[in-house]
Amino acid sequence: MLQGKKIVLGVCGSIAAYKSALLVRLLVKAGAEVQVVMTPDATGFITPLTLSTLSKKPVLVDYYKTETGEWNNHVELGLWADLMLIAPASANTLAKMANGLCDNLLTAVYLSAKCPVYFAPAMDLDMWKHPATQENVIRLTQYGNILIPPGNGELASGLHGEGRMAEPEEMVDFILGELKKKLPLNKQKILVTAGPTYEAIDPVRFIGNHSSGKMGFAIADQFAKMGADVVLISGPSSQRSHQSVNRVDVTSAAEMLEACQQYFPDAKACVMSAAVADYTPVTVASQKIKKQDAGLNIGLKKTTDILKTLGGIKRSDQILVGFALETNDEEQNAVGKLKSKNLDFIVLNSLNDKGAGFKTDTNKITIIDKELHKTTYDLKGKDEVAIDICNKVAELINA
Repeated sequence: MLQGKKIVLGVCGSIAAYKSALLVRLLVKAGAEVQVVMTPDATGFITPLTLSTLSKKPVLVDYYKTETGEWNNHVELGLWADLMLIAPASANTLAKMANGLCDNLLTAVYLSAKCPVYFAPAMDLDMWKHPATQENVIRLTQYGNILIPPGNGELASGLHGEGRMAEPEEMVDFILGELKKKLPLNKQKILVTAGPTYEAIDPVRFIGNHSSGKMGFAIADQFAKMGADVVLISGPSSQRSHQSVNRVDVTSAAEMLEACQQYFPDAKACVMSAAVADYTPVTVASQKIKKQDAGLNIGLKKTTDILKTLGGIKRSDQILVGFALETNDEEQNAVGKLKSKNLDFIVLNSLNDKGAGFKTDTNKITIIDKELHKTTYDLKGKDEVAIDICNKVAELINA
């Protein structure tokens, strides 16, 4: 969720400033672009060189550069940021923020900021408990700023109590939690299936298909970006999933069925994009089948229709989505599947459309809902197609 985010990190004069180095590193590692702004006092606790090295940007301290006369535009910085984090926030800076005082670049950027502002206080116990500080914190939160509460522990003075700045990992988790609350699918449990299934013939051979899993993985990742708690049940695939996605690996149709039956009851929505085998060998040889002069006949039996099984147990408050990859009579076949399997909508794609189907990085889809309303999309990258599908699910969930 921090990927591509522009963050102004304000660092104030506090012994806790040493933690800012790790904080910058964590934010950059999460994909954020970090611009550090320090108060003059902060430079006595940690050097700008350290933070500029980690952020890969010059650290800003003063209103202007003495050697060139060029000024650091606090208004532009305030408009540039997607969020601002002041950590450590000293008692002095909190007082300035709460009362609109503006005697350094950091407070000027704060007063110019149009984005959410988080602040993580760091000070000694008596300073934190002082009524003036508490009044300043209350005023700042009333202005809409977001407090990252200080921890309880050993302080620089030797006292033990509140006032210790939250740890860098805690601050990042706190911000992620706040950002997630604003996402359209926050706390919604979503189940996605992806990839092929492999049906064993013997210990080394199987019946499979050409599905790479790209479409299903893109859908799972997009749901995660929208704040959902995602379970991805995947057949054999080399694709990588978003770090927050709970990936469950299976091989056969039977294993995928078992996993779906386990996770579906708790899911608000389920998108079945896996290319599940329709048939599996009647018997599986315990040893590798040797090549023979005569032909080889393999008896096949139908696998359990997972989508139809889930459609049969679907509650009225659940959303079930299926895929139809067709080569002929595309729309007719898709509508038949939509109705027979109790789906809320079906995603149709055709192997007759260039750039659609297995292994490609693109797809061309048509979404057909229960009322047979049809929406056809242009050929797009699978990440973009995933956005269209996930937005449709979110629309139904939030209706």
